[in-house]
Amino acid sequence: MSDRQWNVYLAGEIHSDWRDRIVAGAKEKNLPVSFSGPVTDHDSSDHCGVKILGEESQAFWQDRKGAGINAIRTSSMIGNADVVVVRFGPKFKQWNAAFDAGYAAALNKSLIILHDEEHNHALKEVDAAANATAKTPEQVVEILDYVITG
Repeated sequence: MSDRQWNVYLAGEIHSDWRDRIVAGAKEKNLPVSFSGPVTDHDSSDHCGVKILGEESQAFWQDRKGAGINAIRTSSMIGNADVVVVRFGPKFKQWNAAFDAGYAAALNKSLIILHDEEHNHALKEVDAAANATAKTPEQVVEILDYVITG
């Protein structure tokens, strides 16, 4: 097993337990992994800009303030990651997940994409940029286990 601690950034969909399943699986296998990710409380993430920097009358500027503050966290953590896992969920169009995947690819980060089969066609370019495309969080854990322990 590797003696070093691996940093894994978990990006994307925030409406299911996929992150918990990956963290639990890595813990069960005793992998030397630390996980990070975006703020997953939707309201906190959306409103951090106006809460910290002041109200805006236009939604565009409300969103822009929050996006800028969230980008500080996202760009720093993706930049420090050894592996980036990006989950595209079934319910919503996750433009932020696509951006995170593209940013990680531009930084030449090891990239695992996680999505259901129904998105195979829509995400074909994203999948092509990834090192691996998984269908379940458990497959992500198996990938991490193999990469870390051989």
